[in-house]
Formats: sequence, structure tokens, C-alpha cells
Amino acid sequence: MFNLLIAAVLLLFIAHVVLLIASFTGTKFATSRYFYSHLTLWLTGGVIFIAALLYSGTNQSGFLDYFSTPLRKGMILVVTFAVSLVAHSIITFGVLPLIRKSKSF
Repeated sequence: MFNLLIAAVLLLFIAHVVLLIASFTGTKFATSRYFYSHLTLWLTGGVIFIAALLYSGTNQSGFLDYFSTPLRKGMILVVTFAVSLVAHSIITFGVLPLIRKSKSF
């Protein structure tokens, strides 16, 4: 189960990056891919949270052992939300206006 969760985290994060990059094809912006990119990021954070619930303090992973308190486990979800919010803000207020501006030329 531990290895399955780690594999899921890796696959979801890779899918997140691929979908994020695929959202910007040329001068177009693929909103559905962008949404799925965010969804895979949230799922990655959720799976890490579940892995921390199950395996922190078991000495199977030094990374997961760090999340030994409820506050630290909760921070996984907070950081996931914060990263998603920051990334969304950068895309919405930085990248998309540049794409729209380049279309107008």
C-alpha cells in the first residue's frame, strides 16, 4: 500500500506538470487541460495527506515521518491550496494577459 501511494503521488504530479504545459499550446489556452492540471495537483496533495495519515511515525519514510502532528498533516492541505492559488493567480493575472496581448498583434 505504501508503494502504491508513492507511485500515485509521482504519477499525479507528473500528470499535473504535463497537463499544465499542455494548457499552453501556441497562442491558445486550453481551459479544460488547465482545470485537470489543478485537479491533479489537488489529488496529489490529498494522496500525500492520506499517506501521512497512514505512515507518519512508522519510519518507512523520513519525509512522511515529519508530518507527525495534526498541525503538520493539516499543513499539507494548506500548502496544496496555497500553491494552487498562487499558480492560478500567476496564470490569470500574468500569463493570460500576455497571451491575449500577443493575439491582438
